[in-house]
Amino acid sequence: MSIFRTFTKRVSAGYRKMSIQMVLSLSFTAVAVAGILLMGLSLIWRFSSTSQQMAAENSQRVLAQVNLNLDSYLRRMMRISDAVYYSVIKNTDLSGGNLTSAMNLLYEENRDDLVSIAAFDSHGDLVASVPLSSLKGDSRPEESAWFQAAMGNMENLHFSTPHVQNLFNDPDTPYRWVVSLSRHVQLTRDGSTENGVLLVDMSFVGIEQVCQDVDLASGGYLYVIDGDGEFIYHPRQQLIYAGLLEENNLVAASYPDGSHLETFQGQQRQVTVKTVGYTGWKLVGVVPTQDSDLPGLFLFGLSLLLFFIFLMAFLNFRISAYISDPIRRLEQSIKELESGRENVEIDEAGCYEIQRLSHTVRSMVSTMRHLMEDIIEQEGQKRRSELEVLQSQINPHFLYNTLDSVIWMTESGRQEEAIQMVTSLARLFRIALSRGNSMIPLADELEHARHYMTIQQIRYKNRFETKITAQPGTEGLYTLKLIVQPILENAIYHGMASAEDDGLISVTAYRQGDDLIIDVADNGLGMRPEVAASLLDENRPDVRTSGSGIGVRNVHQRIRLTFGPQYGLTILSEPDEGTLVRIRIPALNQDEAGRYQQEGPP
Repeated sequence: MSIFRTFTKRVSAGYRKMSIQMVLSLSFTAVAVAGILLMGLSLIWRFSSTSQQMAAENSQRVLAQVNLNLDSYLRRMMRISDAVYYSVIKNTDLSGGNLTSAMNLLYEENRDDLVSIAAFDSHGDLVASVPLSSLKGDSRPEESAWFQAAMGNMENLHFSTPHVQNLFNDPDTPYRWVVSLSRHVQLTRDGSTENGVLLVDMSFVGIEQVCQDVDLASGGYLYVIDGDGEFIYHPRQQLIYAGLLEENNLVAASYPDGSHLETFQGQQRQVTVKTVGYTGWKLVGVVPTQDSDLPGLFLFGLSLLLFFIFLMAFLNFRISAYISDPIRRLEQSIKELESGRENVEIDEAGCYEIQRLSHTVRSMVSTMRHLMEDIIEQEGQKRRSELEVLQSQINPHFLYNTLDSVIWMTESGRQEEAIQMVTSLARLFRIALSRGNSMIPLADELEHARHYMTIQQIRYKNRFETKITAQPGTEGLYTLKLIVQPILENAIYHGMASAEDDGLISVTAYRQGDDLIIDVADNGLGMRPEVAASLLDENRPDVRTSGSGIGVRNVHQRIRLTFGPQYGLTILSEPDEGTLVRIRIPALNQDEAGRYQQEGPP
């Protein structure tokens, strides 16, 4: 084993040092031998495949012809049924007419294919029948499968499986095999219609004659089954019913139309299936598979000779393709790199020159990856810095004004309002800090908004009301913190500045598909749509005044930097109709929010 491994290593090392010309010269003989063996094996496989294909095509042609003959026979029976119904039954009133004479004429015209024609009312009582007219004493037509099928599905014709005619007394042939064709009909009696069933019993001999003379290749045979796998015809049907022979009919019933290979009772055989139109019956042709015959062997020898003739012309192309494979793989790898795919492996294979080229490309790709990682890291740091700057842009005037209000209320003896304002201020800043986390539960963000509005309502002497609601199931979702308060501040300064006692600011959170929506609406003065649109314009100069809109644009930029340009704010407003600011962010649970979390100092 070690000798073989050493030899392999030497050959491999020598190959890497060879030029393309040397590889072409040494590979010629190896390719010729390998080509002969490969072609021989492929031809043997091809012969076997061709033989099976020819057998399948032959079976399909035979089944198509049988299907045509059987279809013609069944259609003739259907035309007889149509003639009885539309030409006799529909034109006869049973109170003063008789169906027997007209039915007898149709029977006489087709007596070679028919056993009987009979009509029954909805209770199973015999109305008319030819040529057999005497029901057996124990017969119950209304309990028969053909009767129930006709009454249960009134639009279709129904074909039964072969069975012994056991409905009428038949003195000539008491055990006659038939296939029943039944349908729902409308009987006329005293000018009114009633339901009934028309039964046409076809002689099974007609179907047998269509199927029994079929000649399939290699001793094959044909049988007919219904959709459930029950036999309609089989050349050895009596042996099967006697338990002396088995057939794979139940499995064949599940096969779609076409040819299939199966193994049954240790024998491999080809099964071809063809469905007989509207009846649901299936023609099944069975042909045993055989090994290649003498014509196949002759074809194999001829093909091998032709192979040697064209071998020399073919070798140059194959060898050049083999040598160029490493170059093509290297080219494919470079194309994948150009398309932006990561983790592309550069295979250092082939001749010496190709190995050196592949090694150079791999080194270049490694250097590019390191440079890209450095750029990505710098962009990440830049993005985090931008978020920190935006997060830090909180208007300090709110804190100053709140503390001034607390001092003024304390001096005025309004201690309870001062305590309430200080308490709300403390809770507001506790939620705002959030232990350095940038993502907080929606419930905390709405609680922060409630405390902020409590302070503002005290400051503005309850000139407006606040309603903050969340759709059930949304409180557990996570949101970027401090995105509602700047919008509320803008709503107070823009919408509630001139409100008397009927001002209303509402905050509503709900889920829309995979997004979380927070609507902040007021019934204030509103603004022109172009003014509302300019509030989110990044090129608009900053105006550091109360209600200037910088807080709204701050929120919009923070959301887009965190989640992407498809999220952010939408402002809808009309003069004298109020303003609606819609916040759209992704609906995130705790685990998903962790990917966006910014950990700061505790």
